[in-house]
Amino acid sequence: MGYLTDSEVKDLGLAHVGELVLISDRAVIQNANLVSIGDRSRIDDFSIVSGMVTIGKNVHIAVYAHLSGGETGIDLRDFSGVAFGGQIFAESDDYSGNSLTNPTVAREFKTPVCGTVIINRHVIIGAHTVIMPGVEIGEGTAVGSLSLVNRSIDSWGIFSGIPVKRLKNRSKKLLELEREYLFDLNQK
Repeated sequence: MGYLTDSEVKDLGLAHVGELVLISDRAVIQNANLVSIGDRSRIDDFSIVSGMVTIGKNVHIAVYAHLSGGETGIDLRDFSGVAFGGQIFAESDDYSGNSLTNPTVAREFKTPVCGTVIINRHVIIGAHTVIMPGVEIGEGTAVGSLSLVNRSIDSWGIFSGIPVKRLKNRSKKLLELEREYLFDLNQK
């Protein structure tokens, strides 16, 4: 996997780019002026980031992930991650039959479903999981692979399924590890 150089990242015209950001030379960033990326975050091969997307610090976007922020936006907070093929949509067509669909149709004939998506700190989204518009995933939650998140879910749980269901609690030990990690960073 090859990464863009620091100057190539700056040339993308991102709204904000932090330090030590890695973006694959095979990733696609559309509407870069609407995308912000925090320190030490990474976007891997064949990922697509489009529309209003805010990526915090120490966030990982794995291979083939798709983040479609549209106009309402996606907010991935510090230490979160989206695994292989994960998809997050802040906007979607209305499939009810009450409006036309697809990007070839003028907006006045469509009634898209829109809502900001918030992925809180220390959330991990499993491979091939789909997150729908307007969802907030609580801090420290893990969402298993091949899940559908079509409603907001609580903090510090492990969720999985179509649609997701809470399976059990998730350990908060990672908060202690975060403090140690940040302490080490500040010592350098």
